[in-house]
Amino acid sequence: PLFWCFIGESTVILLLSYVLFSFLFFLSRMLSFSQLEEEENEDKFDLNISVTNPEKVGDGMNAYMAYKVSTQTTLSMFRSKQFVVRRRFSDFLGLYEKLSEKHAQNGYIVPPPPEKSILGMTKVKVGKEDPSSAEFVERRRAALERYLQRVVCHPSLLQDPDVREFLEKEELPRAVGTQALSGAGFLKMINKATDAVSKMTIKMNESDVWFEEKLQEVESEDQQLRKLHAMVDSLVIHRKELSMNTAMFAKSVAMLGSSEDNTALSRALSQLAEVEDRIEQLHQDQASNDFFIFAELLADYIRLLGAVRACFDQRMKAWQRWQDAQNMLQKKRETEAKLLWANKPDKLQQAKDEIVEWEAKVSQYERDFERVSATVRKEVIRYEKEKTRDFKKQIIRYLESLLQSQQQVRLSQHYFVCVL
Repeated sequence: PLFWCFIGESTVILLLSYVLFSFLFFLSRMLSFSQLEEEENEDKFDLNISVTNPEKVGDGMNAYMAYKVSTQTTLSMFRSKQFVVRRRFSDFLGLYEKLSEKHAQNGYIVPPPPEKSILGMTKVKVGKEDPSSAEFVERRRAALERYLQRVVCHPSLLQDPDVREFLEKEELPRAVGTQALSGAGFLKMINKATDAVSKMTIKMNESDVWFEEKLQEVESEDQQLRKLHAMVDSLVIHRKELSMNTAMFAKSVAMLGSSEDNTALSRALSQLAEVEDRIEQLHQDQASNDFFIFAELLADYIRLLGAVRACFDQRMKAWQRWQDAQNMLQKKRETEAKLLWANKPDKLQQAKDEIVEWEAKVSQYERDFERVSATVRKEVIRYEKEKTRDFKKQIIRYLESLLQSQQQVRLSQHYFVCVL
């Protein structure tokens, strides 16, 4: 056990160094912190939302988890300043479906809900109580809370009546058809939309280099986040293995101390086992911090990047609709010219009417494209500001947890030296 303890410690240090280096490199590409502090007062709402008290409802495979959604606000759009409702996971997916149908086509970034886990929920349904089930429930609760907070922090989404209904109404209609909106289904939906854009018959001639550069940044950021998330997952696994090996080592030392005839040596071994027990708990706590502070943040933003790509896809669809209308208008004008050449006045008026109709459509689709482009630009800038704010906050929390763990290790070492 002692050998594996040291091997695990070295691995954790190497992984942590890589992760922090990658993380700082990633942050260097964001907005500056000084610029962020000047803008922190923007997009603030007097609205506090929490998701707490997960409770199992029903038995067997028909069971589900219900969550307490508490809201405190002074905004006049709500009926009261404080209200509490209970919502199940499918209700959160249903809210996303409604918001996506109404706002995604206009270029808005609609925050995606957390992924559905069949394995994790099955353990909860069958009543298997173990640490992994408790961790799954807490992970989902925290993810749902972050999801709601991102929704209500969006100025346009906050005004949506479905959001207010979700927060205020005591009972909601049962959400159906949400299977494809989580996990692999959500990613499949995003990829399908991206494939549809890639199969467009006309190659988009980008007139604004800003959109081209931002899309490239999004693609690069997605790759970097996925690599970083994989490293943090590996870090969490190694922390847990280190914790387990430390516990085995502590137990072995304690057993050796209890069987030792020499009183002084027995006492020293017992005290060493006590110190190792403390260190084992520190490794457990740090593994939890690695996961809930760091890994979950990265997972959230990997899903958010899918929504960012989707808003770029909507802009391309708007452009394609505009180009298709222009092509149709050109065909209608060619038809009119042929009718004039063939001297067919009986069909000429209909051709003129169709030209007027498609001229109106071209103008409307051009305005739609400009509107969606302006929305996408605003949404991406807003996303970058929120991303910087979130990462700044979480990396400070993460580094504080590392410092606290290191202080506890030093105290344990000092205690061991003193008792010897």
